[in-house]
Amino acid sequence: MANEVILQISSKLKDYRKSKGITIQQLADRAQVSKGLISQIENNRTIPSLLVLINLIRSLGVDLNDFFADVEQATESKVVVKRSEDYQKFEKEQSKGFVYKRVMTRNIQSLPTDIVVLELAPKATRSFMVKTNAFEYKYIISGNIEYTVGDQKYVLNTGDSIFFDANLPHKPSNIGDTTALMLVMYFFKE
Repeated sequence: MANEVILQISSKLKDYRKSKGITIQQLADRAQVSKGLISQIENNRTIPSLLVLINLIRSLGVDLNDFFADVEQATESKVVVKRSEDYQKFEKEQSKGFVYKRVMTRNIQSLPTDIVVLELAPKATRSFMVKTNAFEYKYIISGNIEYTVGDQKYVLNTGDSIFFDANLPHKPSNIGDTTALMLVMYFFKE
């Protein structure tokens, strides 16, 4: 299954859950999975097994055919051009001042890769660390970022980059007075 399809599914799960007024904890209880797993799935930090996915959809009271009706699979092309106005905004963890825009999702050597632009408002940070089942590459297009990975802090300025195993707890913080812009690449693990 192409990663773009998986990202659509994660987004649909979150949208259905929210539209039905169901909390993450309520869905976790219904589906007999952990709250953390649902959060990771909805925030594209892990890929659910087929059985877990079906269980979540059923726990939301949604017909499987209805759920998958408008999921589109992208065709693989040797050359892909994406215009900036076509970048799709999406939400990961609810973090004030974080704006994610999906540039592109592709399978590379059969492994899912997600490319996004992250815009951080001045002084934006999150109070918690996250983990992703991927390797992450961040390139600072503009601004000043303090990136915490594990117990280490790294100050990154325009033109700097960082690559790390995102199973380590991590978080970015905009330490500048202007909006910071980052190119982010997620290389998901199997």
